Amino acid sequence: MINRFKALFGDRRGGTATAGGRHSADELRIAAAALLVEAAQMDDDFDARERDKVLELVTDRFDLNREESLSLLGAAEERVAHASQLHGFTRIVNKAFDQVERVELLEMLWEVIYTDGELHDHEASLMRRLAGLLHVSDRESATARNRALARLGQA
Repeated sequence: MINRFKALFGDRRGGTATAGGRHSADELRIAAAALLVEAAQMDDDFDARERDKVLELVTDRFDLNREESLSLLGAAEERVAHASQLHGFTRIVNKAFDQVERVELLEMLWEVIYTDGELHDHEASLMRRLAGLLHVSDRESATARNRALARLGQA
């Protein structure tokens, strides 16, 4: 899985365009991270555990060091603060991610949401919306959710 993300995002030092030259690697990472931040903020409590989970996920999945992850998180938070819709982020992801990668991203989102041990109504609504926007079926979303819960020890 990590190799697919590395291939997708290309060489992060160069920031070369990917996905047919449409979006730079940085834009893709920011779009994915912005969705994670949006999920973390959905319950109006982006606490230290959720922040750490987002950092852990982007560090691991995008093969970043701590400094790069913190920079990515800051950029994602800024984009979320100035964005009025999720469509811009999901459009970038849909152009660059294949179906398996979109399901993996949804799994990451579920992991962020369940970091605090609860699923709030707004979070459940967000996940249904994102599954639709990312063209992930209810079945695939449920499977991703179960994998995230198992990884968090909540299954």
